[in-house]
Amino acid sequence: MSFDVFTISALVDEFMDTLVGGRVQDVIDVDEMGLGLEIYANRRRHYLYMSAEANQPRLYLAAGKLRRGLMKPTQLGLLCRRTVESGIVAHVSQPAWERLLQIDIAGPEGDVSLIVELMPRRANVLLLRDGVILDCLKRVGPDENRYRLSLPNHDYVPPPPIRGQLAPDDVSLESLRRIMDAVEKPSVQTRRVLPGRILGMSPLLAKEIVFRASGRPDAKAQDSDCRALLDAYRALVAPLLRRRWQPGIGYEMDVAAEFAAFPLSFLDWQARPTMSGAISEFYGLQRSPDAYDEAKKPVRKAIDEARARLSAKLSSLKQGLKDESELRTIKQSGELILAYQTALRDGQELLRAHYEPDEPELIIKLDPELSPIENAQSYFRRYEKAKGARKAIPSLIAETTTELAFMAQLESDLSSANNWPEIDDVIQILQERGHWQGKKLRRIGGGGRQGPLRVVSRDGYVVWIGRNSRQNESLTFKTANSQDLWLHARGVPGAHVVIRNDGRRIGDDLILEAAAVAAHYSQKRNDQHVSVDYTRVKFVKAIKGAGPGMVTYRNEKTVSVAPRDETALRK
Repeated sequence: MSFDVFTISALVDEFMDTLVGGRVQDVIDVDEMGLGLEIYANRRRHYLYMSAEANQPRLYLAAGKLRRGLMKPTQLGLLCRRTVESGIVAHVSQPAWERLLQIDIAGPEGDVSLIVELMPRRANVLLLRDGVILDCLKRVGPDENRYRLSLPNHDYVPPPPIRGQLAPDDVSLESLRRIMDAVEKPSVQTRRVLPGRILGMSPLLAKEIVFRASGRPDAKAQDSDCRALLDAYRALVAPLLRRRWQPGIGYEMDVAAEFAAFPLSFLDWQARPTMSGAISEFYGLQRSPDAYDEAKKPVRKAIDEARARLSAKLSSLKQGLKDESELRTIKQSGELILAYQTALRDGQELLRAHYEPDEPELIIKLDPELSPIENAQSYFRRYEKAKGARKAIPSLIAETTTELAFMAQLESDLSSANNWPEIDDVIQILQERGHWQGKKLRRIGGGGRQGPLRVVSRDGYVVWIGRNSRQNESLTFKTANSQDLWLHARGVPGAHVVIRNDGRRIGDDLILEAAAVAAHYSQKRNDQHVSVDYTRVKFVKAIKGAGPGMVTYRNEKTVSVAPRDETALRK
């Protein structure tokens, strides 16, 4: 669900038709990472929304009026009010094969340009005059990117030029064969080979081409038919190169999964009149509270069934764990049968005897079909089995209890999931751990996996937020450093939150704000007060054999906070 070059090209054509010549009547601070323009053009008001959200940057004409979502405007919003408001939209363009769009405006203080960069994780909205950055939504200094600084009073540096990729018109049977022959691992999926080799080839476009060529989106490179790939490529790309757009939304399991400027035959495709209309509707559906309810139902059922099986297993294990007195009684019963074997009658079903004179009488059941020796051996076998279980069962009980706790974490992951990749993370983990009954599902949706949420506090501290099990695992054991500060809601499933230690002292106020975020992304998000533990990352250890993100920790301190989302860190 990312913006590829053809989606942006379709928006350029749409904006050229609808916005050029229009007057910017208002600048709207929609949210922390989103800016809106009200533009009066062609005798009607248009609302342009530009977002630099890291995981889902977006740009489109909204279906309805944009609303201010911030009490205090951003610096970029204030500057745009001065330099863009009352200006005339002069031109809209896109550098060749780049995922960015430029809007040139004849403003009240001179010509300016808005650059909307739509690359996930590197998204930004910048205001330029004569190639110099006036301001931007995300300021990027030399510690984050030495090649491209995004700071006021610095020259704007465009993305590095694309080199070594085939021009779309140069794709031939021979060039496709060279691409496929150069694949080092033939088992890799073809749709992962094509992006990076051909200009404009996004993962979504490659997936559609492979599906049209082979009937399945996950076909492997070793099975590729280059002639079929070429035919599918030409049929799909030729209209795009002539700027003949066919915007729409692709549905999977009745949930909007993708938008595109071309039909997606591997999904349930529904065409829309404009690219903006498709994008606006898509994100409206994505943000609906019940957008993914149907898709979550089978996943939630799998979690419930897994919990039921694990609970039954735990109960059985506890029943099979004999205490010391039970073990002693079983052994004594076998010994008493041997001691009284000559006195036992054929067919006798009970033996009453004292093992010690001062102890209660034992009532021992006998199998009338067995001899006294065989009955004694049966009790000794039970004793050896129970003794062995006594050694093994405690560890099995601990493993099962941990897995039950992990199911609670997955349930929390599913409840907070608000896109396909996050739902899919839960499905894949259930399948990997053997909790998915029936046929395994391929990865659903078309978006890539999302990483932990990165937030920069108002004092310049980097804070990372893992919003599901996989992100928690990656954040704590790959992204974080040993001296970083780690936070987690106490005793419940939830996010791992990490404050990067950059050499400065991490103040109590920041700890409380990060703790509030950890509480928000936990199972107790609706409570008024939540206990949150914090410690250094070096004191956090993964639980051996447990699911991803399951940890133990020590040397912690605890604070009590009211849950708040990540905006608490920025204000």
